[in-house]
Amino acid sequence: MPAGAPLEDELEVPERRQSPLRMTVVRLFRHQLFLSGLVLFGLIAVVGVLAPLLTDINPNKLGMRTRFQAPDAAFLFGTDNFGRSLWSRTVWGAQLSMMIGLSVVLLNAVFGTLIGALAGYFPRLDNVLMRVNDALMAFPAILLAIAITAVLGPSIVNAILALAIVYIPRTARIVRASVIVLREMEYVQAAIAAGAGHWRILRRHILPNAMAPLIVQLSFLFAYAVLSEATLSFLGLGAVPPTPTWGNIMAEGRQYMVEAPWIITIPGIALMITVMGLNLLGDGLRDVLDPRLRIQQ
Repeated sequence: MPAGAPLEDELEVPERRQSPLRMTVVRLFRHQLFLSGLVLFGLIAVVGVLAPLLTDINPNKLGMRTRFQAPDAAFLFGTDNFGRSLWSRTVWGAQLSMMIGLSVVLLNAVFGTLIGALAGYFPRLDNVLMRVNDALMAFPAILLAIAITAVLGPSIVNAILALAIVYIPRTARIVRASVIVLREMEYVQAAIAAGAGHWRILRRHILPNAMAPLIVQLSFLFAYAVLSEATLSFLGLGAVPPTPTWGNIMAEGRQYMVEAPWIITIPGIALMITVMGLNLLGDGLRDVLDPRLRIQQ
């Protein structure tokens, strides 16, 4: 072997070394649950984003002559009790569900992270913030959301606010638990000894390392938000009819389950695919991002 070969091999090692982010992405795309969830949720997400291109029919356009028309070439998903295209209403409902779920996730990511970080890092704030959290978590999530929307009134904005209020305490507790552990790590104590400010330590040293459990929580939260919004709309506390949401469509179709079962079945299947996809995504993210599960594997 030439004398220079070992040196060349040593020089090539750093080039072949993959970054932690790239290794995580590779593991994710090798994980069957993650890929299955990505395909299912991606299908619904693409339909929601491309809703204006997938149908040119107004989802609220009435057609009394075509009431209860079964799925066929003219109406892919059939029509409802007002002759409205169920394909158009389901597609636009997907867009609205994605928008509501994303809004709830963003509000949780901001306020849940802020509350959890403050409670975990500052012991004096911990007792106050966590007692408020405990009070909110004492109620079943959907019942508390129903109570809030009943007070605020039915609308999309109020449904988003209600769901955010309900789920922020759960996100805050997960972030708090991570911050409490990270606060005692040696590199954080070294930063404190070096005179770094509290906000700098939180921003640069603690929160970036608390992202893994937060990302997993937010993926599950997206599914909870979509399902809870459909529940609120089904009960008449979400979007006001005739807004095309999956909950509204199913609420209208429950009276016609015998003569027109597709009205309630099709949006129900869309909701099932969305929630299943998000849950599989969350399971895959948890398996890959949780170091304890990686060690067991």
